[in-house]
Amino acid sequence: MTEKRWIDQGSYDKLQAELKFLTEEKRPEIVRKIDEARQDGDLKENGAYHAARDEQAMNETRIQQLEELLKNCEVGEVPEDDGVVAPGMVVKAKVGPRQMEFLLGLREANDDIALEVYSPEAPLGKALLGAKEGDTVDYATPSGKTLKVKIESVKPYQG
Repeated sequence: MTEKRWIDQGSYDKLQAELKFLTEEKRPEIVRKIDEARQDGDLKENGAYHAARDEQAMNETRIQQLEELLKNCEVGEVPEDDGVVAPGMVVKAKVGPRQMEFLLGLREANDDIALEVYSPEAPLGKALLGAKEGDTVDYATPSGKTLKVKIESVKPYQG
């Protein structure tokens, strides 16, 4: 069973709008391109036909991704300002020697914000979930190293 992921209303609306554009505008446009290219004759040597089919495959893949994201997200209000790391919170932390500030949330939905976004399912997100301001936790990096993470502040995301 896929776990629900937190997403703010603005990001949810943005993903819904992208899905609507891809299904209602882009999909019919690609079908039209394929039909026009088919009329040009031999499909084996028809570059426009193959390009349109490739575009169709990429569009359908993105539609499936968006449908899955939207089906498995939980639209939420900004979490309570209680200093606990949870989806929807902006975390300032010292990760090993590096100072970081990031949003714990749905990465795909937040490509236009200035903060880095980490998924709660990512190794760093999993390590920090439930920790509090002032805590130090161990984070096992994907390369196998273990880093200490000192959580300096945890505040609700104000998109």
